[in-house]
Amino acid sequence: MSETEVADTVEYEVVVVGGGPAGLTTALYTTRLGHDTAVVDRGGGRAAMMLETHNVIGITEDVSGNEFLETARDQVAEYGATFHRDFVTDVERLDDGRFRVTGNDEEYVTEKVVLATGFSDERPDPPLPRTGRGLHYCLHCDAYMFVDKSVYVMGHGESAAHVAMIMLNFTDEVDLLLRGKDPEWSDETDERLRAHPVDIVEAEISGMTKGDDGWLESFEFEDGTVREYRGGFPMYGSEYNNGLADQLGCDINDDGTVAVDDHGRTSVDGVVAVGDLVPGHNQIPVAMGQGAKAGIGLHYDLREFPKSLDEIREHGPVDAAETPAISPKLREAAQAFSLGDD
Repeated sequence: MSETEVADTVEYEVVVVGGGPAGLTTALYTTRLGHDTAVVDRGGGRAAMMLETHNVIGITEDVSGNEFLETARDQVAEYGATFHRDFVTDVERLDDGRFRVTGNDEEYVTEKVVLATGFSDERPDPPLPRTGRGLHYCLHCDAYMFVDKSVYVMGHGESAAHVAMIMLNFTDEVDLLLRGKDPEWSDETDERLRAHPVDIVEAEISGMTKGDDGWLESFEFEDGTVREYRGGFPMYGSEYNNGLADQLGCDINDDGTVAVDDHGRTSVDGVVAVGDLVPGHNQIPVAMGQGAKAGIGLHYDLREFPKSLDEIREHGPVDAAETPAISPKLREAAQAFSLGDD
């Protein structure tokens, strides 16, 4: 199907909702595999917040999240994908089996929907340092930065207690900041935690100081103490952006993630979910791998050839005029890309 305008609706084979690493990688694969693809992105997201990019092979630390995403968008657009800056509010299945994706600005009709809407970290109350300058949400990305540094973990639940113990793999200076809350972890976790050299600080934070470079230097507490930190991790949970998946009737796990198979297919035919919205480690390389597998899976579902024996017996052999099964827009983009390589 080529991109067309019908009654103010733009038609595609694949519409990806969300322009983070998982969504962009899915779009890269579906576009390069010959399927008219649109990415509908509201902007922002966890990756865009990164001041530096960690744990992505081939990408140096000095690349910000916005720079990383901008390069990815340019790359995918060069292959022939279309980008819309829009916020998707509704997705519904049409009588013909396709989907109508409704944004604030436009409507899009598509054969397949990819949900790459991620999640939002629950932020603690201020005072807080700037994200990436003493406030960090990804243990697996950022623990390396705090080897032999003074670190805090903020929270009062199971995850906060476990992360505090995990950080002892990187430093011997770990404080767990309850911020005036009572612990909610289990008795077993409490026994384990108190057997580790973690200092549990009960008082609420009353202020902080930062250095000239913007990095956190210390927190002040209501009991009058001051503790120095290089940075740390708030552990207050996540809010999964699963509203569209729920609207479509996709199976949702108890933790709010969307249930998917190995190629991102949900319980609803034609709906795929990738990235932080699905179970797994919330890492850019993981999200990119999920996007790649989802894109390949969508290609299996959408490609015209080879025809099945039933189709051949019913309709006859494939006429050469029917090939290649790629829209004029993507064919032109691929030809221009090949010329550029020369």
